[in-house]
Amino acid sequence: MSSRIERSSKKIFITGIGTDVGKTIVSAIVVEALQADYFKPVQAGDLEFSDTDKIKELVANTTSKFHTNSYALETPMSPHAAAEIDGVTIELNTIKVPKTDNHLVIEGAGGLLVPLNDTETILDLIQPDHKVIVVSRHYLGSINHTLMTLQILKDRGFDVSVIFNGNEHKTTEDIIKKMTSVKVLGQIDDEPYFDTMVVKEYATLFKEKLELL
Repeated sequence: MSSRIERSSKKIFITGIGTDVGKTIVSAIVVEALQADYFKPVQAGDLEFSDTDKIKELVANTTSKFHTNSYALETPMSPHAAAEIDGVTIELNTIKVPKTDNHLVIEGAGGLLVPLNDTETILDLIQPDHKVIVVSRHYLGSINHTLMTLQILKDRGFDVSVIFNGNEHKTTEDIIKKMTSVKVLGQIDDEPYFDTMVVKEYATLFKEKLELL
């Protein structure tokens, strides 16, 4: 058994301050850095080229395993609405975290309070032993969305860190760090494209901090 597997394996939950902030790119980088497994509990829409498919294309290592979605829904909408269109109800007790001796990256859908059903949200998927990485992307209003997301997670007692996605915006990043004392794992520039080489470069940059989570 390799020394990497012998270490205590981590479960890392990746969420964002909203939709389209870069959770899948960050997931690919973390998967590559730790040679971790990957699991997307709920996929809504894009089934022909899902987030799991995207991660597979971006990850170069041969150790990572890619686990099947618990729910694969046809419509690109909030999971609760997509599930209703498909005639199903998302139930938390049917979402089983895959058993693996490896590190596991779990990618959420949208932000923390995206509904899964009439009473539960993405937040309810996060377990006490999960390390949580929040993906923050700079836009007008992103400070508010980032602070709210971090506050909710900290109030629940989670071990939280942040990755900034997008070119550096110093005043924004500084105030978030000052007000939350959050661990910053790194920053991803607005790259012209992402492929296995670009993902691997960022994985190398983030590797040490990710291993210390």
